[in-house]
Amino acid sequence: MATVIIGAGIIGTSAAYYLSQSRTPPPSIHLVESSPELFASASGYAAGFLARDWFSGATASLGRLSFDLHRELAKEHNGYEKWGYSRSTATSLVETIGGEEEKDWLDGGTSRAKAAKRIAESDGTQPAWLAPRHGRPDIIDKGDGTAQVDPYELCQFLLAECKNRGVKLHQPAKVINITRDSFGALSSTDIVYNKSPDSFINYNIPCTRLVLAAGAWTPQVFTTLFPNSKLNIPISSLAGHSLLLRSPHWPPPSSNIVLLSNNPQQPPCHALFTSDPIGQYAPELFSRLPSGHIYIAGLNGQYPLPKLATERVIDPEAIKTLKGTAERLLGKGEFKVERESLCFRPVTGRGVPIIGPATRKHPTRNKDREDGVWIAAGHGPWGISLSLGTGKVVAEMLDGKETSADVLHLGL
Repeated sequence: MATVIIGAGIIGTSAAYYLSQSRTPPPSIHLVESSPELFASASGYAAGFLARDWFSGATASLGRLSFDLHRELAKEHNGYEKWGYSRSTATSLVETIGGEEEKDWLDGGTSRAKAAKRIAESDGTQPAWLAPRHGRPDIIDKGDGTAQVDPYELCQFLLAECKNRGVKLHQPAKVINITRDSFGALSSTDIVYNKSPDSFINYNIPCTRLVLAAGAWTPQVFTTLFPNSKLNIPISSLAGHSLLLRSPHWPPPSSNIVLLSNNPQQPPCHALFTSDPIGQYAPELFSRLPSGHIYIAGLNGQYPLPKLATERVIDPEAIKTLKGTAERLLGKGEFKVERESLCFRPVTGRGVPIIGPATRKHPTRNKDREDGVWIAAGHGPWGISLSLGTGKVVAEMLDGKETSADVLHLGL
């Protein structure tokens, strides 16, 4: 069977990674990416924070599976060196954190740390890069169920593995049309490949299974390919600005980095969830190894979704707010900004991703459906954490296997 996956971000690439493992020889798999720059939105510019037990209800099983797959992948392929996989202590400077609905992080600048169910009193553990005047943060997770990666490097690793197994990448390119056979089954797709601004190549590739994993752009892709469909893909975009920083207080001395990364009692990295009464939002800070970066984000807003991720326009006022927060938390003059970013995360009204066939039951019609089409998008702030689990269950669904996680309630 020939599979076309639209979107070569971390969700699409994860699906291709596990699908290419499903049989020998690997099936025909095509990744189609419209952006001239790979991983130019949330897949490359997200925080890279991983959590195991911060999910409830429909995503709890997927959260556990995905976290375990991240850990296994890092152990098998030296993830610490290749994409910065490290256990991470999750801490909080927010006064109260309680169990809320999964979608509450969208409301009024609240912290997604509210998803955590376990709170421990501070044991004296504090990020070395946090200004001392802020006191001791409380511990949310001591590193047993939280970890950190560099999402861009993880995406690069997954894509390289896919290519080694024969997965074809078409980029920058777009699927502009699908063809069905006389029985109504998918048979092929038409692709436009942008060789240059003035040069386009059209070609047709076989396709019996189509996966839409285009993040915030998924509804647009669906409408373009299925203009007469009765289905609605309830995904919108939420923009988030971020900074990538360096601090003279991070990382620890190089002689201690390896020891820290292997110390089961003291995870080296920290995730800090806090509040900023001046900026009126909930900042999130994450330290990474071995790169030595500190990532700060949490300032979300509604900005127009660009045609391509590379056409994003960074808001200088948002960057100013983030820098002000960094000064208050790390200290004035105690950091250097290496990157200013804006990415667009795909969100749903229910606060959970859509994973499954493009089929929806209807009270008056038998069902609305597009046979042979699958959706894997809408992960909100948890795209990196849920990526591997999503990729694995999508591959299992396509092959008609029982899924490794319960995603029954994540369909349309």
